[in-house]
Amino acid sequence: MQHNIASDGRKITRRTMLGTAAAIAAVPAMAEECRVGPPPHHKGPLVFMDYDQVELDASYDQEVYEPLIGQVLKRLASNSEAVRARIGAPQRVAYGPTEIEKLDVYRTNHANAPIFVFIHGGNWLLGSAKDSGYPAEMFVNAWAHYVALDFNSVKEAGGDLSVIAAQVRRGIAWVYKNAASFGGDHDRVYIGGFSSGGHLCGVALVTDWQRQFSLPTTRSRAGFA
Repeated sequence: MQHNIASDGRKITRRTMLGTAAAIAAVPAMAEECRVGPPPHHKGPLVFMDYDQVELDASYDQEVYEPLIGQVLKRLASNSEAVRARIGAPQRVAYGPTEIEKLDVYRTNHANAPIFVFIHGGNWLLGSAKDSGYPAEMFVNAWAHYVALDFNSVKEAGGDLSVIAAQVRRGIAWVYKNAASFGGDHDRVYIGGFSSGGHLCGVALVTDWQRQFSLPTTRSRAGFA
């Protein structure tokens, strides 16, 4: 078992680092469990199964079931700003041809370090790499690079999730091909995401990397969806 030493002298194993990553990614999901009040109930004419229009619309609106989601997102953004104030700004790099296709690399000072690629959530509509910097400090202190991806919202993609999935795949492929440029080990690339980012993580895990990007068949050592 490989052991790393954090800045405060604590011994950190790879298993600890990855387990903590999963816990960090689960924080927004835990907030979803704290519902305030029941879902809307209004029995008008049924429009789908046993849903009337009010209930059906509510099932597509996360704020109905998670009324504090706005506060949660603001807290993640402010936490990300605080992390940058402590460890410095990330390296901003383009991974694809369009303006949105960029990523943030928070670098550790350890050579040939493992890499964690984070795919933000937000109902395929919200979120950004900038507001996804909050876990970075934990990773860089554990001698791992932390990478946050930007990609289109589903509206910008014309309602086509495959456009977003392709961007996420390009981002991960860029990380693999260019890992050495920021001191990363391309054989230790891990990916993860929460909510809609968890879905995109799952899509990335089943990618045919060899056919689509001429990369080794298994590119990700592990994934946390």
